[in-house]
Amino acid sequence: MRRLFAQPGFPRLFGGLSTSMLGDSVMLLVLSMWVKTLTGSNALAGLTFFFMVLPALAAPVLGVWVDRLPRKPILVWGNVASGAAVLPLVLVRDSGDVWLIWLVAFLYGVSFVVLPAALNGLLKDLLPDELLVEANSSLATIKEGYRLFGPLAGAAIFATAGGWLVAIVDAATFVLAGLLIATIKVSETTAPSKSTFREDLLGGVRFLAGDRVLRHVLAGLAISILVIGFFESSIYALMDAFGKPPTFSGVFVTCQGVGAVVGGLTASRAVRRLGEIATCALGLVVLAASTVVCVVAPSIVVVLAGAAICGVGLPWTFVSFTTLMQRRSPGHLIGRVSTAVEVLVATPQAISLALGSLLVSLLSYRQIFVVIATVILLGALQIVLTLHPEIRRDLTTAEDVVSPAV
Repeated sequence: MRRLFAQPGFPRLFGGLSTSMLGDSVMLLVLSMWVKTLTGSNALAGLTFFFMVLPALAAPVLGVWVDRLPRKPILVWGNVASGAAVLPLVLVRDSGDVWLIWLVAFLYGVSFVVLPAALNGLLKDLLPDELLVEANSSLATIKEGYRLFGPLAGAAIFATAGGWLVAIVDAATFVLAGLLIATIKVSETTAPSKSTFREDLLGGVRFLAGDRVLRHVLAGLAISILVIGFFESSIYALMDAFGKPPTFSGVFVTCQGVGAVVGGLTASRAVRRLGEIATCALGLVVLAASTVVCVVAPSIVVVLAGAAICGVGLPWTFVSFTTLMQRRSPGHLIGRVSTAVEVLVATPQAISLALGSLLVSLLSYRQIFVVIATVILLGALQIVLTLHPEIRRDLTTAEDVVSPAV
């Protein structure tokens, strides 16, 4: 990790991203909490997350421009624009203004497509490949670490002052992040496109289809994400089942953050010992196990323990996959590959969120969580069965590195 932060530019990039992540952690739960408070509807609150993932359907178009433009200015101006995008929340007064919250959720979703794609490209220019997993782990650790207090702080500000103040705080963090990233000096390798827009548009999808490893890992993730969105829709039903108010969901997310810090701190070590593929599959198994804990939980305390276990699995799953994608993708395609992944992941997520909003009105949270655990395990099984030769090779290579022959 010391070598990572000795790389020119990375400390400032880390500082900028950490600042915007702080704003995200304070804001994101407040959006659905606000809808739940104004309308009293679990389904409408869950629908907020649907609007957030909707922009991912246009991700390939955005990815073309991410690859055609320098990534640093995209991160700078993208953060500034994101700060401006949350300010309409100061106008929300009653249930008739819920559409404004959904509009901001949609604009948030646009930033979730563009900024990570630009970041993946910038990291490839800024760091050697062997440091990518440490970079992803450090960013995941700080992001998940904010779960320890960010959602609680957001819920507290929302409950005492109102959502408008949360919006101001979030906007300020985005602007500060843009200013910090603007000070980075980096030589970018983006080359002008020599193909048509249509060819560029399909470039990321074609690369993923032709890369056997990424294709099968992504399929397993997509299967799992098809139900992971049910969490967002059913979290308030879970709170209701144990007699807790909507704001108590901040405690749930905080406990998840405790586990996620552990997961983030150990993700790079897991990848080095097991390989990206096995770590991703193992992360999914941990997510399924945490869901089972919530299903059988006799009390809210056990539910919170399940949230912590879930937190461990999230960084293992997504740090390993992000590193695998960055390592296997050529620099001139990384933006399009990232946004193609966004579509292939966000499409089942959008379906999941919409379906979850319906299921929460028909099933108990325990029934929904049983479905979640079963399907996530199927996703992990798909990865293991299709890529077991690669997993075996990664494990053998790791053993040779950790315990070299004498």
